[in-house]
Amino acid sequence: MEAKAVARYIRISPRKARQVVDLIRGKSVKEALAILKFTPQKAAEAIEKVVKSAAANAENNFEMDKDSLYISQIFVDQGPTLKRYKPRAMGRADLMRRRTSHITVVVKEKKEG
Repeated sequence: MEAKAVARYIRISPRKARQVVDLIRGKSVKEALAILKFTPQKAAEAIEKVVKSAAANAENNFEMDKDSLYISQIFVDQGPTLKRYKPRAMGRADLMRRRTSHITVVVKEKKEG
């Protein structure tokens, strides 16, 4: 049995979010939340929210034990890119890409024995 949570269109580049996601892959939910709390990157806040949501889904929808949950899968996919123009010298303009991310967290219950 597994529970899942997805956050879509998060305004952080997937590359930066993946750096934070790699820190908590395979860890227990309790340990992962402790790591995210003290991680200084902006992405940690959004990822913490999704991990909490996945844990709540497991507890409420599937009646799993919150203390025995661990992160079985966590990944970041690229969302749509917002394109903006930045004025430059001599009437030119540069394209700025504002990237977005889709964060997916899957939690499972650890089997004892």
